[in-house]
Amino acid sequence: MGVNTKYKDSVFSFLFSNPDVLRELYCALQGINLSSDVPVTINTLQDVLFMDRVNDISFEIAGKLVVLIEHQSTINPNIPFRLLMYIARVYEKLIDRKGIYSRRLIPIPKPEFFVLYNGTAPFDNEKIIKLSDAFESTDSLGLQENGSAALELVVKIININKGHNEEIISKCKTLASYSDFVGKVQEHERAGKGREESIRKAIKYCIDNSILLEFFKQNASEVMNMLLTEWNWDDAFEVSRREGREDGLEEGRKEGREEGREEGREEGREEIARNALKEGATLEFIQKITGLDIEKIKKLAL
Repeated sequence: MGVNTKYKDSVFSFLFSNPDVLRELYCALQGINLSSDVPVTINTLQDVLFMDRVNDISFEIAGKLVVLIEHQSTINPNIPFRLLMYIARVYEKLIDRKGIYSRRLIPIPKPEFFVLYNGTAPFDNEKIIKLSDAFESTDSLGLQENGSAALELVVKIININKGHNEEIISKCKTLASYSDFVGKVQEHERAGKGREESIRKAIKYCIDNSILLEFFKQNASEVMNMLLTEWNWDDAFEVSRREGREDGLEEGRKEGREEGREEGREEGREEIARNALKEGATLEFIQKITGLDIEKIKKLAL
């Protein structure tokens, strides 16, 4: 199978781009069995929210369920809000807009939301986070909370690192293989290897041990580019978030918090551009994902 080598693609979303694999993954996550004749339709979004990256996985099951799955190496507390925007876009694709003004109730697929976590920071086996966790308190207005929130979105985070949720992982061969691969990368990084060397060694290990064998044999170089870009992006986003917060606090004492946050965001965009340049991305592509002008990108390449 050939890899789509656009930089915005991820190895994770590519591996789970097959309806049969997604059916198996969903059954593993929910601890159920679905017949192989239950239809699964992929409807993953393109160009959503941030830097042209797709949401990782979105699919329907028999027109009754719509499932959104994100894969993260760092836990983002804003993921319920992001998924709220994603699911609204998905429903726009699935439902006839004119029909929503009908007197007849339009049935819509029930949504379910998952995050699969495989970062290096310790994390529970499972955790539930909710959109309502982010809601402002109305106590200062003299209003008391009365029952459940009028709008809610619940996300289940599942740790897929080695040693966690082994029963779930064992029920989906592709998930187990991906977990093995990432575990090997992390093992080499803990031993002091650089990221690129760690990925190369992990790919070799997988080929030698028949883990995602055909995938890596056919696509090793493309996978290297995809992973390095994808994971370096994640690092750069974290730098941008952290520096934006820290600089924002410092500048808030001097000239206001907004200037500090903007400085952090600018440094984050520049870091992303440098990483993309190292991976051979074109100037036009880097401009598209970062918003930096071409001349600025050229200077970063020097």
